[in-house]
Amino acid sequence: MTAQSWRTLRTKKYQFSLRLFLFLNAASALFVLAFPLYETSTLSAPAILIVVTGSLLLAWHGKYSDKRISLPFVSLIFGILWAFHITMKYKVLEHSDFSFLIISLLSVLFIGSIAFANNIIAFTLHSLPSVFVCLWFNGDQHGLRILYLMALPMAGIAIQHVIQKRYDRFAQRLMYKLLEERETLNGLSMLDPLTGLYNRRGLQNKLDTLLVLDNRGHYVLLLDIDHFKAYNDHYGHMMGDQALIRVSAAIRDAVRSRDIVTRFGGEEFMVLLTAVDQQQARATAEQIRQKVYDLDIPHMFNESTATNVTISIGIAPLLNQDIDSAISRADKALYEAKNQGRNNTLVFDELPLS
Repeated sequence: MTAQSWRTLRTKKYQFSLRLFLFLNAASALFVLAFPLYETSTLSAPAILIVVTGSLLLAWHGKYSDKRISLPFVSLIFGILWAFHITMKYKVLEHSDFSFLIISLLSVLFIGSIAFANNIIAFTLHSLPSVFVCLWFNGDQHGLRILYLMALPMAGIAIQHVIQKRYDRFAQRLMYKLLEERETLNGLSMLDPLTGLYNRRGLQNKLDTLLVLDNRGHYVLLLDIDHFKAYNDHYGHMMGDQALIRVSAAIRDAVRSRDIVTRFGGEEFMVLLTAVDQQQARATAEQIRQKVYDLDIPHMFNESTATNVTISIGIAPLLNQDIDSAISRADKALYEAKNQGRNNTLVFDELPLS
């Protein structure tokens, strides 16, 4: 579950509670008008208003479901209308009948407890006006019974409300923890486990953002450790891994924090220099070459004048946001230089710089 799906779930719960409340009010009021339990000559205007208002709001919210209506406010309005209905009907009865008050109160409590099973405020506001009316008319004789009828569902809803709140907090904490762990895993999946640099997936993720936000000049550096296979063969893969770690750290230290450094595969690295010109790209490449050379990692089988680990770099501009083409040109320049036996050097898009 994501934060968005969590908000969607809460919205759906709100919509369902509101629509159920409006439907139950309209249906109950319509039933009271069509099949009154106590025949009287008075047509209840509040009951008619409940039917009309509930039906109109239900239709309106069905069409504009993204609009929010305050549940406490709506519940209070309908609660007052039910209280007026009970008052009007009770006054026209030929004799005071406590059963009418009980049945009417139970109807109101039923609507509130079904629609607001987890909303103690809305339930209370909907029920209190009718409870006050019943207490006003018959509180001296059956006050405790009326209060008991109110207190019982209120206690149940309050307990359910507390349980639901605890569940929501637990679920929310769990969701945020899962989101954090997912972000961590996503971050780890974009990093090379040996060097800590971006892998190709991480490179693509950074490129998608960079190329949209920044269209200034970028340069691609493709770096290759000279004769690294010979190094692995003679010094062993554990020493080879240590060399890769040290070289990658030197590359990272030689560039700016906004530049993208990627382990491109094996002993190959790629650096994307952002917002630089040709001279700046060349200067940065030379700095990387020198830092790796200064690591002074012994390599007696370098097949060149150097006796330590060295690195060669192909450089190409990034044109028209075509990263594949830039990498291809840098790789071609680097490959041709190596075929010519030129190691520990910089080559610029097929044109040697040193």
